[in-house]
Amino acid sequence: MKTLNDYQIALDDVMEFIDNNLLEAKLREVEADYNANPSLLNKVRLGIIYHEVALNLGFFSKQYKGYAQKSLTILSECEANPETPEALQPFILSYEASAMALVAGETFKLSLIGKSFKLFETAIKKYGAVHYLPEFMRGSVAENLPWFYFSKRALAKIDFENIIRKEAQNPEYASWKIMSFVYWAWAKQHPQRKYRAQAIAYLQKAIELDPHYLAGRKRSEELLSQFTIDN
Repeated sequence: MKTLNDYQIALDDVMEFIDNNLLEAKLREVEADYNANPSLLNKVRLGIIYHEVALNLGFFSKQYKGYAQKSLTILSECEANPETPEALQPFILSYEASAMALVAGETFKLSLIGKSFKLFETAIKKYGAVHYLPEFMRGSVAENLPWFYFSKRALAKIDFENIIRKEAQNPEYASWKIMSFVYWAWAKQHPQRKYRAQAIAYLQKAIELDPHYLAGRKRSEELLSQFTIDN
């Protein structure tokens, strides 16, 4: 029986893209894999890659409009499938909730934002103690909401701080890749001078974790440079 870590390894290559060229190449690969072998795992991979396409390309290219809904439909089907293993659900629920928020952004159906955060809450209650993804995805959505969602935007700070705390207690809780993004996100959320020393320390951690610029290093270096100028 596969574990959470097994599924993390199996899904890692379709999560968190910073290079759109690599994303488009991976999209073609994942679609081809699913067409050749429409297994449950390949279906989840397809739902996640569609989410990444919607997030990174959908708002800038007409070619990729509708991928958020494609992702939501696929992941909802995977969640409801009685054969879906429990260890796969944290990934499905987290990306499903985020896809729902992306659909809300594309269609202006703002009621979906509330549904998205209810699903995030379910995922965090069930799996937040054992896996970073529910809080990481909710924090990522929350920090990008319009200002009038101030109560939901406030969750971003809580979520990323929780991940940092849990990773400190258990270094296996989240990967170097995720922590690089999380440390950068925390620093970005705390630009005030009273947090400057901690923010700089976290940015330096984000940079050290990502020597090959595969995660949050570039953004961290840019923010660190800005903080240095401000000082």
